[in-house]
Amino acid sequence: MAGRAGRTVYDLRRSNRAAVLQRLYFDGPMSRQELGPATGLSSGTISNVVGELIADGLVEEAGSIDSDGGRPRILLRITPGSGCMIGVDVGETRVRVELFDLTLTELARVEKPMTGDGYDVGLVVAHIRDGIEEALRRTGTTAQSLVGVGIGVPGIVASTAEHGAVVHGQTIGWDAVPLEELLRDSCHLPGSVPILIENGARTLGQAEMWFGAGRGSQSAAVVLFGSGVGACLVTDVAQQGRALEWGHLTVQVGGRRCRCGASGCLEAYAGAAALLKRWREAGGRPPTGADEETALAALVSAAYPDDGGDTDPVASEVLRETAEYFGAGLSGLINLFQPERVLVGGWAGLQLGARFLADVREHAAAYSMTYPAERATIGLGALGPDAVTVGAATLPLAGFLDAGGRREQPVREMALPAWQSALQGRVLN
Repeated sequence: MAGRAGRTVYDLRRSNRAAVLQRLYFDGPMSRQELGPATGLSSGTISNVVGELIADGLVEEAGSIDSDGGRPRILLRITPGSGCMIGVDVGETRVRVELFDLTLTELARVEKPMTGDGYDVGLVVAHIRDGIEEALRRTGTTAQSLVGVGIGVPGIVASTAEHGAVVHGQTIGWDAVPLEELLRDSCHLPGSVPILIENGARTLGQAEMWFGAGRGSQSAAVVLFGSGVGACLVTDVAQQGRALEWGHLTVQVGGRRCRCGASGCLEAYAGAAALLKRWREAGGRPPTGADEETALAALVSAAYPDDGGDTDPVASEVLRETAEYFGAGLSGLINLFQPERVLVGGWAGLQLGARFLADVREHAAAYSMTYPAERATIGLGALGPDAVTVGAATLPLAGFLDAGGRREQPVREMALPAWQSALQGRVLN
């Protein structure tokens, strides 16, 4: 039976299940009595929905609490082992694959280093496939138990009817790569297991907004500072976050050549790769043969010595200049979108740390308009360098919760209202 808006009894039950699951997930454990006011559902509906979720193995009892003069109230929580998710971070130096239970407790981690081939599509697909297989094998988990696979990648992700998610990664040499289709063909996962692909900055943003430093805010700009830089904007309109190619904002007309092919991009000055290049050009000496993470650590140690030694003036000046470019770039986000919070994450941003961020705040304020700058706080992300992987895992988790814990949606043919059928007939005639 369908209502006025075309909602069926099935839709209503799914919506009620989703409301209970989401509340338990983010605010549980909770009692049945607490769930009613929290979800707006009647006590009878709560009783029915909770009974279904317990029968499905998605919810379990988690002890009790005393009530005022009455019987103790039974607490309910999400059952951790009732499902698993895979999160994948396609990063600059490695592909990281993590298997999580439904509460995002890590069960297994596999890292595959990127070789001299860089972002070779075949290599990335093989790393993801092998990482998923290894994580499942280590834990004895079946592919059928997966809620889904979420993947964070560099570049713009477009959804197409023919090929699924297609990645336009100009900075890594990917031109309309049908990554979802390639993974479907390579990984041999059940068709019921969704593969969801998003820009890595967006997965970082979702993780920080759900569980980290963005929780409780209505709007935030979450910055991914790695080899390059990117950002995700979360507002009351774009609640799931919108990825921004912020690293390719022009900060210097006719400036340094960026790896995207343009000149003067922020990423050509503020990404870790560009930062290290400028250090070498200024006479700095990163450790021989070091990867980017090790080389950046050496730069930070030279500029901010922990042992009381002398500050390296070359390293210090490179970081000072980088902080100004980065702050100027943040001013664009602040002026345009007026976020409550600006959060800096990614391995390089976290490695540069609070001392670097203090300089960034000063420059961001100097380049921003006063009112939006005074409203915005600038801080570090709270979830560490693994936040992209956690955020990737939340992509299928979000869909699972929205579906009320249903893994597959039945296909239903909806009869059109009489007025709509009549009008369609008039158009066809």
